[in-house]
Amino acid sequence: MGFDTLGLSAAVLEAIEESGYTTPTPIQAQAIPIILDGKDVIGASQTGTGKTAAFALPTLSKIEKLGKPQILVLEPTRELAHQVAEQFEKYGKHTGLKVALLYGGVGLGTQAEQLAAGADIVVATPGRLVDHFYRTTMRFGEIKVLILDEVDRMLDMGFLPQVRKIVNLCPWEGRQTLFFSATMPPAIQTFAQWCLTEPLSIEIARSSIPTTVTHAFYPVAMDQRDDILLELLKQTDYHSVMIFTRTRKEADQLTSLIKTTGQVKVAAMHSDISQVDRMKALAGFKAGDFEILVATDVAARGIDISGVSHVINYRVPENAEDYVHRIGRTGRAEAEGDAFTILTADELDYAKSVEIFIDQKIPRRKLEDFEYIYTALLDTSPIKAIRKKKTGGGKKRR
Repeated sequence: MGFDTLGLSAAVLEAIEESGYTTPTPIQAQAIPIILDGKDVIGASQTGTGKTAAFALPTLSKIEKLGKPQILVLEPTRELAHQVAEQFEKYGKHTGLKVALLYGGVGLGTQAEQLAAGADIVVATPGRLVDHFYRTTMRFGEIKVLILDEVDRMLDMGFLPQVRKIVNLCPWEGRQTLFFSATMPPAIQTFAQWCLTEPLSIEIARSSIPTTVTHAFYPVAMDQRDDILLELLKQTDYHSVMIFTRTRKEADQLTSLIKTTGQVKVAAMHSDISQVDRMKALAGFKAGDFEILVATDVAARGIDISGVSHVINYRVPENAEDYVHRIGRTGRAEAEGDAFTILTADELDYAKSVEIFIDQKIPRRKLEDFEYIYTALLDTSPIKAIRKKKTGGGKKRR
């Protein structure tokens, strides 16, 4: 099945062809005809499945230039908003439709000018969109398609009250709502029931991981986490590595640590870094100027980075589903990739949860020429039962 069989407009098909894509991904093949038919959609799809194009291609095909916002896309982070806006511009370049990008951390003036210039598509983070509403620079009266993306992450970040307000600002009559979330906890399901009308559900491999990814746990003593990370980088033939940390502080510390080895092509990305520097880090990593990107889950969630050869988890993620999101960066488009996770004794429960979640036993490996401090995790010999020594001469019970 090709894109030309899905009912997309000629202008959008031309842009797809220029992009070099020929075959839709499963979620695109399922979602595009449904969206073109005007139905509400609730879609569960993991990172790297082509979700953005699944809603961008049909919505671009549905509307004609009006000079007022007709498509509204909500994203949880600035990086995601920027990325999605780029996708709309890429696939809509022959349609004549204009895109406005609204997010915090930068001035309101330029964004207001984009809206005033006749934007048909608005991609925004919730807080900044509400700012524009109160300043009367954003009007919702002509919104025909509302797209709520990464809703589970918006829930995690406390944005749902703002999102609910935005949903109410959009016309209910005749509005098509597209709802995408990598996970569907009860709170998300309740929210979806409120804002969707008879939605069709699409779920694509929510917890599956590309078969081209090789997984490994690297057990180590707690005091050697940094040492084994550096040794992994030293012994690995990589061209692009994403290292995931739990905290912003860890991301900064690891970036500095890696630079001490002489590897200067490394950058950090987390919410404490300015928007400009985060975009520079992301663009530099995509272009190959940086070979290593150290990131937190929130900063990197959903960002489309192709060609990542290795993902390293500095710690086992506390949420097993985050493992899937992290590993989704590598092994895309049938390319081979490696996923290394540093494992210490205090993370065994998390490791077990990951294995249960992905329904796969992850092998444990040891690095050659690395001086390990003893930890029970490295002891592969079978455990023998301890028997009490028999003592004779004891009194018998009567």
